Amino acid sequence: MLTNKLNIPSLFWPSMLAVALALTACSDNSASSDNDSKTTTNDNSAAQQSSNNEEGASNKGADSMEEESALLEPKSVEQERIDTLSNYRWILSKASDSKNQPVSALNKIKEQVTLNFNQQGNNSLNYSVGCNIMSANFQLQGDTLSTEDSMSTKMSCGKLDAAENLLNQLIQGDSQLKLIINENSDELPTLTQVTNEGSTLTWRGKLTAQAKYNSKGETIFWAVAADSKPCQDNQSQLCLQVKPVSYDDSGIKTSTGDYVEFAGTIDGYEHDGKHNEVLRLQRYKTNHDTVLVDNIDSNYAYVLDTVIEKEVVN
Repeated sequence: MLTNKLNIPSLFWPSMLAVALALTACSDNSASSDNDSKTTTNDNSAAQQSSNNEEGASNKGADSMEEESALLEPKSVEQERIDTLSNYRWILSKASDSKNQPVSALNKIKEQVTLNFNQQGNNSLNYSVGCNIMSANFQLQGDTLSTEDSMSTKMSCGKLDAAENLLNQLIQGDSQLKLIINENSDELPTLTQVTNEGSTLTWRGKLTAQAKYNSKGETIFWAVAADSKPCQDNQSQLCLQVKPVSYDDSGIKTSTGDYVEFAGTIDGYEHDGKHNEVLRLQRYKTNHDTVLVDNIDSNYAYVLDTVIEKEVVN
């Protein structure tokens, strides 16, 4: 049997080996080039990511600095004065006309003539002679108070109508303010307001409960019985008999609790012992016990908002 063999002359082997080595070298170079390209691409991506991160950190830092700058920005003199004015409920001390003569229509009822500065949204002030609540937006430039866009509730005030109209006329427009607060004295702050036509309103300030307790009040309702009873812990002291009342959003009474004794005080409220009453109160959290109370959290101060129901007890 004959077997055919492929005989490759020996002189061809070196040439083939050289070709093979060359092809191998080309393959290695190509792979190396690809790897270098990938490495470069990855390095560029990492550099770009680092740049983005640095830029983002820089932006965040800038935003943070802007926020801190806004917080640290000092208040204007006018804003500081508005803050001070809004800390007090102003009650009329006396009123005089341009000839320095007493304005009897207001002086006769001065204890119920009030002025309040508010900072919720636009700066506004409320004022009243004890009937309708009148309000107006205001601006304060230096010592000049300017009011505009006045509004009022529309109740008929009877004998108070003339005083109400007069107060509204005096408050409207421009007036000059002078505020005196003696922090080293128990004397109440004084606010003097001189109108454009020369009338002078002098107010004395009573610190608001929100400013006094440095907290926002919570609205609650209490029914107060006409009859007070001796306190359980101190029989020589009379305690109010109170119970919580709840209303829905429509103002309809939904529930009442049980009577408990209240040995504390309600700022602005005088109990006459002749009426069952429902009070709307503002309750302020304090840092210490303010009253001796049974079943009522004593870490609160209570301020009368208004009497919403009153029933004579025979």
